[in-house]
Amino acid sequence: MSSRIPITASGLRRLKEELKQLQTVERGKISKEIEVARAHGDLRENAEYHAAKEKQSHVEGRILSLNDWIARAEVIDVSKLSGDKVVFGATVKLVDAESDKEVTYTLVGELEADIKRRLISVISPLARGLIGKAVGDLVTVQSPGGAREYEVVEVLFVELDEA
Repeated sequence: MSSRIPITASGLRRLKEELKQLQTVERGKISKEIEVARAHGDLRENAEYHAAKEKQSHVEGRILSLNDWIARAEVIDVSKLSGDKVVFGATVKLVDAESDKEVTYTLVGELEADIKRRLISVISPLARGLIGKAVGDLVTVQSPGGAREYEVVEVLFVELDEA
């Protein structure tokens, strides 16, 4: 299962920063927590010890996942992309055909999707509907509230901000 994972440069940077934080800060904190809990005596009934060990297990699992994702990352340089068709890395301005409300999304890899920052996974229903579309095209997407229709009004290729 060594398939490549598409990701933007800023997405890869964030994964590497999280990995560094876990390895250099969190590991040390958890080791101290385990040490303190061990000093309390009987480990069988020591809730602090078990909580710290569980936290350690979670962090080590996350470190393994991050290392795997980073190793398989295929960085797509958005600044080198251009054109009028929606592809991975594109920032797309849409207008909701019903409400006339404008929304902007950037299509990113699964690992960097963050709806609060308007970063949608390239495998999401909306992104899949947008791939290959151009300015002026209509896109119908099934949403929990039923079908929604959007018009593509702009396709941009800009490097994501560090936010």
